[in-house]
Amino acid sequence: MNAPPGAAPRPALADLLLRPRSVALVGISDDAGKTAGRPLAYLRTAGFRGAVYPVNPRRETVQGERAWPDLSSLPTVPDIVYVLTPTESVVPTVQECARLGVPVVAILASGFSESGPEGVKREGALREIARSSGIRILGPSSLGLVNFGNGLRLTANAAFAETDLPHGRVFVASHSGSMIGALVSRGKARGVGFAGLVSVGSEVDLSIGDICLSVLDDPAIDGFLLFLESTRHGAALRAFALEAARRGKPVIAYKLGRSDAAAEMAATHTGALSGEDDVADAFMKDMGIARVGVLEALLEAFPLARRVPLLPPGRPPRVGVVTTTGGGAAMAVDQLGLRGIDVQPCEPATLERLRAAGIDALGGRVLDLTLAGTKYEVMKCALDILLAASEFDLVLAVVGSSARLQPHLAVRPIVDSAGSSRPLAAMLVPDAPQALAELTAAGVAAFRSPEACADAIAAVFARRQPGEQPCVAYTSIATQAVSEARAYALLDSVGVPRAPFVVLPLDGSTEAALPFDYPVVAKVCSAHIPHKTEVGGVALGIDSPSALDVARATLRDNLARHASGAPCNEVLVQPMCKGLGEALVGYRIDPEVGPIVMLAAGGIWAEVMRDRSIRLAPVDLPTARQMVDEVKLLRTLSGLRGRPRGDLEALAAAVVAVSRLALHPELGVREAEVNPLMVLAEGQGVRAVDALVLTGK
Repeated sequence: MNAPPGAAPRPALADLLLRPRSVALVGISDDAGKTAGRPLAYLRTAGFRGAVYPVNPRRETVQGERAWPDLSSLPTVPDIVYVLTPTESVVPTVQECARLGVPVVAILASGFSESGPEGVKREGALREIARSSGIRILGPSSLGLVNFGNGLRLTANAAFAETDLPHGRVFVASHSGSMIGALVSRGKARGVGFAGLVSVGSEVDLSIGDICLSVLDDPAIDGFLLFLESTRHGAALRAFALEAARRGKPVIAYKLGRSDAAAEMAATHTGALSGEDDVADAFMKDMGIARVGVLEALLEAFPLARRVPLLPPGRPPRVGVVTTTGGGAAMAVDQLGLRGIDVQPCEPATLERLRAAGIDALGGRVLDLTLAGTKYEVMKCALDILLAASEFDLVLAVVGSSARLQPHLAVRPIVDSAGSSRPLAAMLVPDAPQALAELTAAGVAAFRSPEACADAIAAVFARRQPGEQPCVAYTSIATQAVSEARAYALLDSVGVPRAPFVVLPLDGSTEAALPFDYPVVAKVCSAHIPHKTEVGGVALGIDSPSALDVARATLRDNLARHASGAPCNEVLVQPMCKGLGEALVGYRIDPEVGPIVMLAAGGIWAEVMRDRSIRLAPVDLPTARQMVDEVKLLRTLSGLRGRPRGDLEALAAAVVAVSRLALHPELGVREAEVNPLMVLAEGQGVRAVDALVLTGK
């Protein structure tokens, strides 16, 4: 194999992946029906215009074409090599690719880190080849990649044997190889096409974020659909999502792992209460990614995501519904309500405009046109008025039986309203494939079920504009606790309010007066005892110097019984503090998605109820206020039924302060928690009365 002298610089990654000039298929089978034979058949059927080199040392021809015995025999260095051989031969093949200067290699085989120690060793070898040579690796367990624009069907997925697959302007990236085929087949049934698809497999090198970022500026791609099994390689996913948000290219994701079984336990309540999926959910929303929970919505939400802007923090979405079928609309309203979206009635001025146009508008939550709405002019007039009304962020049209056999009646006016400046969506109650195809072709988000409809609407409105980005690194490193006194010093640096304290020797008697009044609390103060209550290291209600001496003696005895090996020679003393309520504010650096901040009810409620709000750190004050609103137990401090109001504004400010640890890498804080944070009466602030901080070793 000879590269021309003075060869041009390596093409950009996007060109290598989606527009390769040449492709080599190592281990290609002569049987086009087998998994290892499909890529050649698909490339030829789709009319791929680049050079294709079948490589098979056992055959002179493959599927009627010349076969080369090895990569070194090829007339040129291919842009991408797809390795279709068994697992045992993958590493030597990739080594050969690296030696020859192949820029990208894709690997079909499985049997790597998921298969045990030998597989882990093989995967490590691949990672080292990529690191040392600069070759980019797609996979292992990659079913390949597809670009509908140029016939590149470099895939072994059986779904691509279908003909007449529609083209579109959305790029799909999936951890699961089977899902690229599933989405293509489901999309064909709906008239939904794609610009391209990639199966990333195990992401030993190239991740979903890497690939999507590389193709982000492709003029043939207007947005992205992601099928995620995890948020591993979160830094790359973050970089892609940030740039996609800046360019206004929507990203929609379906992620596995909603169950609590994947929850990650950590040293603080913050780690225990924020499971992997909770963190991933906050990550996606804060990065402007619409996360759907219904697979059908993954296909159907894109036109909606293109039209719906990101709302300011704290403002609920305003959805208006017009319908020809009360029962069908009720299903949509019900599903939206389950997802926290209340359908809004028309304002009086809008009702007047409807009545003036001859539409009998009764003023309920839903504008029910009844059978009159199956007339084109009635539905079109109603849509024109609702889409011009300022009280709605989105209008949903729900159409009944006429959608199937007479789409020109109630569906055609929706198609003709597609160019409205306000987002418009449609839900069809009957099975109406022709109407769905017309709506899809017009760029209207069209749904076949109330569940998918509500899920997509909720997902696009749940997106948040990416805010200030952290400065700390994501890497997972060992941590160590610091003493409570040191924890307060670190939290002081970002402005977290706390109760005053003094540190006294654990031995000895109280001679000098305390700088605050009794009663006080005394706690053992040692970096080696992060959980003081578990060793009897807390004494409450101390009302005099003599009682403080007794408490110190009791703490010494408890340590001797329960933590004799833990070094401790100090006690931290604070005034007893009572507020209207207690909150927990936690911070940690997640190794996948980076710094997060969590707010929950404090004290014992942190363990009893998973009632919390999570965001990526740092957060601003409007976002922190939204977090306060999301914690149900904190509503008891909002003045309900004449009860005293807590200082929830000060609580939000404390959340902001804790979250700003993400901007101070010099502090070395990996995990921090204030629990409880006492919420005082309105105007009196909040006070941290216990803190746990873990720093990197």
